[in-house]
Amino acid sequence: MKRVKDFFWPLIGLAAVIWSLDLLYKKLRLEAVQDAKAAADPELLARIDHAGFLESLSIIASQIGQKLAAIPPQGYLLAGLSTLFAYWALAWYDRIALIHLNRQKGISWLFITTCSFVTYAISHNIGGSVFSGGMVRYRAYTSKGLSAPEVAVLVALCSFTFAFGTIVLGGLVLTFEPHIVRPLAPLSESIIRIIGLGMLAFCVLYTIGSWLKFQPLVIRGFKLEYPGLHIVWRQWVAAPMELLGAAGIIYFALPEQGNPGFFIVLGAFLLSFSAGLLFQVPGGVGVMEVVFLKVMPGIGATEVFAALLVWRLFYLLIPLAMSIPVVLLFERGQLAKRKGEAESAASPPPA
Repeated sequence: MKRVKDFFWPLIGLAAVIWSLDLLYKKLRLEAVQDAKAAADPELLARIDHAGFLESLSIIASQIGQKLAAIPPQGYLLAGLSTLFAYWALAWYDRIALIHLNRQKGISWLFITTCSFVTYAISHNIGGSVFSGGMVRYRAYTSKGLSAPEVAVLVALCSFTFAFGTIVLGGLVLTFEPHIVRPLAPLSESIIRIIGLGMLAFCVLYTIGSWLKFQPLVIRGFKLEYPGLHIVWRQWVAAPMELLGAAGIIYFALPEQGNPGFFIVLGAFLLSFSAGLLFQVPGGVGVMEVVFLKVMPGIGATEVFAALLVWRLFYLLIPLAMSIPVVLLFERGQLAKRKGEAESAASPPPA
């Protein structure tokens, strides 16, 4: 049974990727046909009609390249600033967890920011954010004196803070823009709005629990404290900020014509990113694109794909490339430290 569980979610994720990429390819090929018709280019239209898979990909890639080139410089600049904003908010997640543990003293903002940046850059790309992020944080924070149970609480609270932000913003989107879910699920707007209000009610109840000072949960001698109000108000502020920044990357990369507005883009991002996490797909490859295209039919598929490419570049690939040298330098420092301690322990005491 354990072996079945080990393979179940990876297989589900792989199936979701294959299905999503197939749908995405068909949608982009149809978009290429429509662009050729709009441009009154019979030669290109005939070429697409007789093109095989590889040639179709070449045509699609060419059109996406044109969309990327059409994004103005200020769009790329604002997308870059949105990325910095998102990763700064993620660093606040770690800081909030350390304050909850009362272990923030002696750990600088620079260390926290660097650790958070590397953690999310790796986990966003390879998936399994709790496991992969937990390993990075364990290596980093145990070097600062935190115990394994404390790191486990830190990882759990960071994950909850992210989920809390998703619930807050998702509740607002479903309450005020319930029609956004209609392309994905045949639900009435009243039911969708009730779901959104229920999500906001959960956040309010969580806050009330902090105000009432619920008693800590003790498990085998380890005390699990309910977050106090000094933690919860920080979560209300910091939790949505990262998601607003991440959605901002896509918003600024989309063309002005047909752009439905930031709130709709935010809702599409929350739905698509959550779907990628649900299927454990690294970076939400394929899944995000399909959900985005379903939710925002008013924008061409190539424009949406180009905007998501910008998001993947700014939010995933560049941070990953920057984090690898940081990990190597940290591990090199830890190795040198252990070597120095071993040499000190082996050297004879002074006479």
